[in-house]
Amino acid sequence: MKIILLSGGSGMRLWPLSNEARAKQFLRVLRNEISGELESMLERVYRQLLQVVNADDIIIVSNKIQVDMIHNQLGNVPIVVEPERRDTFPAIALATTYLYSELGIAEEEIVGVVSVDAFVDVVFYQKVKELEQLVQSTNAELGLIGVNPTYPSSKYGYLIPKVMHHYMEVGHFKEKPSEEEAEHLINNGAYWNSGVFSFRLQLILQKLKKLALPLSYNGLMEQFSKLSKNSFDYEVVEDLHAIVALTYDGYWKDLGTWNTLTEEMSQNVIGNGAVSEECENTHIVNELDLPVKVLGISNAVVAVSADGILVTDKPSSSRMKDMLHEGLFSRPMYVEHSWGSYRVLDFSNGKDGEVLTKRIHVKSGKNSGYHYHRLRSEVWTIISGKALFVQDDVVHKVLPGVVLQIPVGSKHCLYAEEDTELIEVQIGSLVADDDVVREIFDWNRIHLSNH
Repeated sequence: MKIILLSGGSGMRLWPLSNEARAKQFLRVLRNEISGELESMLERVYRQLLQVVNADDIIIVSNKIQVDMIHNQLGNVPIVVEPERRDTFPAIALATTYLYSELGIAEEEIVGVVSVDAFVDVVFYQKVKELEQLVQSTNAELGLIGVNPTYPSSKYGYLIPKVMHHYMEVGHFKEKPSEEEAEHLINNGAYWNSGVFSFRLQLILQKLKKLALPLSYNGLMEQFSKLSKNSFDYEVVEDLHAIVALTYDGYWKDLGTWNTLTEEMSQNVIGNGAVSEECENTHIVNELDLPVKVLGISNAVVAVSADGILVTDKPSSSRMKDMLHEGLFSRPMYVEHSWGSYRVLDFSNGKDGEVLTKRIHVKSGKNSGYHYHRLRSEVWTIISGKALFVQDDVVHKVLPGVVLQIPVGSKHCLYAEEDTELIEVQIGSLVADDDVVREIFDWNRIHLSNH
C-alpha cells in the first residue's frame, strides 16, 4: 500500500513560530517518547508510518517553499511538489498521477492519504493499512477512519453510520456542527471524521478524465491551475455512495492551534524563559536569546520568534487565523534552506531604496549556490567560521572580520569549510527573495585569488 502524506499547509494559527516558509509541521516542540529529544509533527508522523510501511511506500506532497525543510528533517525522501497551494483535492490528484504515470502503479491499486498534523498512536496508522483490505473486500469506493469522539466538538466533521458490522457503512456526513448538534450526533452513534482517505487510483483518474485533465504527472503539473481550489471532501467524497469506515478508539488529536499543541508538549518552557509557581497550564516557546518571564498568568501561551510575539489565553488562541488580515503576516523573518538558514534582523524602506539585514548560517560542507542579483547589491561581514567565497569565478579564503562587497550583477556564493555565520546587508530598489539568478558552479574554471 502506498501512503500519500499531505504536508503542504502553512499552519498560520501557530504564528509567530510558523510562517509561509516554516509551517507548523516543522516546529520541534514535541517530545520523542523513544529518544527523549524534541521532534516536529512531520518527524513524528513519518517515524510512526515507518513502523507500518516501508520508506519507499511513502510519498510526501508539499509546496516548493517547504522542500528544503522536509529534506532537512527527513533526509532525501520522495516529494511531489505542488506548483502552488490549491487545497487537498489538487494535492491528492497530483500525487495520484505521480503514482500512476511515474511509478507505474496500476489503476486498481489502493492507496491511503493521511495528514501531517494528527497526533495519534502508531495503532492509528495500522488501521490505515487495514483500510486497504476493507476497501478491497467490500468493493467500496472510499475507506475512512472514524474516531470515537470524546466530547461534542464543533471543530470536526462527523461520520453517521448507516449500518454497523465489524466496520461501518457510512450513511452521511455532517461538517462542523454546533456543539449542541454534535452532542445529538454522538448520542446517535456518530464518529469524528479523521481526515484519512483510502481509495483505488482509478477513482481520481476517472475524475481527471471527466475534467478533461491529463493523467500524467508532468501533464497535470502544467495544468495544475485548472484544478478547482477545493478540498477532497467537497470535490470527491460528496459524490460517492459506497463508503466504508473502520473505527478507532485510541488517542487522536488535530494539532492545529496553540491550545491543542501545548497539551502535547512535555515541558512548559522551551527556550530562554521561566514561569512563576502560581502559573498553571502556561507555556513559553521562545526562539530568541532574550529572556521571557511570565508572572501570575495561568492558562496562557507566550510564543516568541523573529517573526513576532504572541501572548494569548489558550481558548482565544484558535482565533489566530481571524487576524490574517491584520497585517501581521508579511515577510518571513526566519527561513531554513538545505544549505543553512537565515534570520532577518532589520528592514527599512527610504527614499534611496530598501535595506534588508540578515544573519545567515551556512552549514559545514554546504554552499549557498552560485547566483547574482539584478536589483540589489550586498555587503557581507563574516562573523564566525571559515569559508571560501567565490565572486565572478575567483575564489577568496575568508575568515571572521572579512567584509565582502558584492555589486549588482556580480556572481557569488559561499562554500563553508566549517559552520560559518555572516551578516548580510542588501541594498536596492527592491530586496526580494525572488531576485536571484542561478548560475552553473564549475570549480574547473575558477581560480584561487592570491589575496
